Amino acid sequence: MIIGKLWHAFKAQLNKLANFFWTADPIAQMQYEYDQAVEQLKSGREGLAQYRALVERVGRQVDGDKKHVAQLEAKVKSYLQAGDRETASKFALELQKAKNEMAENAGQLEMHEKAYDNNVSKIKRATKTVGDIKEKIKKYDAEIKMSRAEAELSELAGTFEFDVTTDLGQIESVLQDKIDTNRAKARVASDLSEQGMEEIEREAAAESAMAEDALRQFEMELGMITPQTANVGEETKDLGPAQRQTETN
Repeated sequence: MIIGKLWHAFKAQLNKLANFFWTADPIAQMQYEYDQAVEQLKSGREGLAQYRALVERVGRQVDGDKKHVAQLEAKVKSYLQAGDRETASKFALELQKAKNEMAENAGQLEMHEKAYDNNVSKIKRATKTVGDIKEKIKKYDAEIKMSRAEAELSELAGTFEFDVTTDLGQIESVLQDKIDTNRAKARVASDLSEQGMEEIEREAAAESAMAEDALRQFEMELGMITPQTANVGEETKDLGPAQRQTETN
């Protein structure tokens, strides 16, 4: 009793394992069934070929029986025409046996021919069924791959939500922060490049004035101008157009 329970439990686990592998990859299971069917068809065709050879042998035997019957009939007629009834009767008895044997062999041939034709029809139907299974395997394989891809794409569509709570949203936030930081650095560099320009301009103006004074000093040393004319020129240079017009009036 205990052994029986253990055996039933073991068979239940085997059945569970078989169901797991059966449902894990149904396409592979269909392919296995298809391969098995193909092997059976090959074996069936080989058996059919051997059976056809038997039919051919029976057919040749029936043909031989017909020839033998024809020969016996000719002998019986010949001896009858010759008036030898005793010999003719012997061949007539042999002819009767040959006809019975020929009829039996002809019946066997008819039976074998019918059985062969039926088996041919079965093989043809099985071949068509196997071909249909092959087409179904291709169809289901393509459909299951497509459905799997659609399911994965659906999952990816949900994953690629750029929400702040998702990883991609956080990555996008980090990237945006880096972009803002780089733009800020560029703005600071631009602003710093404008600092000190007023001082530089003042230094340039002072340097220009000093150069003008040095030039006048040089001109006075050469006697090209006098201090009075230099002062007049400087005053004239310092007066604006509007002020000089007012003084003239």
